[in-house]
Amino acid sequence: MTDKAALYDVIRKPVVTEKATMASESGAVVFEVAPDANKPLIKEAVETLFGVKVKAVNTTITNRRDHRSLIALASNEHGPRGNAGAFLRQLLASCANARC
Repeated sequence: MTDKAALYDVIRKPVVTEKATMASESGAVVFEVAPDANKPLIKEAVETLFGVKVKAVNTTITNRRDHRSLIALASNEHGPRGNAGAFLRQLLASCANARC
């Protein structure tokens, strides 16, 4: 297991775009992640930091060399409020307070 400070270095910030918002409607959230992060490390970071069960992790590298990860939440684990959209809103609010 990795300590929490190192896990915060893996998950940089949530991505808020039209496509990411559409993904949240189907139970997934999108994060910008560290370039050297692998799928098991991203899964561990999300499960540990946000207390949800991760079903799958898909990663991509954009043209600007941003590393993004689409994280599909388990069907019964859409965050504390009951769905991925609400989980994303809560995540963004807490991230704004902590200056992620």
